[in-house]
Amino acid sequence: MDNKPIDTARLGTIRCVIAPEPRTTLEGEQRRDREGNPLWVTGLSIRQAEGRRTDVIHVVTSGQPTGLIEGGEVKITGLMANEWAVDGRTGTTYRADAITPVPGSGAVSGPAAAAPGPRGKSAGGDS
Repeated sequence: MDNKPIDTARLGTIRCVIAPEPRTTLEGEQRRDREGNPLWVTGLSIRQAEGRRTDVIHVVTSGQPTGLIEGGEVKITGLMANEWAVDGRTGTTYRADAITPVPGSGAVSGPAAAAPGPRGKSAGGDS
């Protein structure tokens, strides 16, 4: 099946939801592209420009994307979709030339702060 280019300018806001991880074989070895570069997979959420719909896709890149923070806005360069069918199963894989952070996207690294509880009540329960 064909690789289909995707116009990322039409996608809306794209955020990293799962930091880059090595793409591995069933035996646990890191997969490599035809040139021998290690493959990485990153989980991205895409909020469509119009409406409230959000999709999560996993995008493979050659080489590890750097500087990505979970929750941070990202830019994708050269995004392609490839539909596949194997033994009665079908799906779509996504591959990109690069995934880079958007400067000043407001994401924070580390765990999120706990939301404050109601005023006048302790967070420890009734005593």
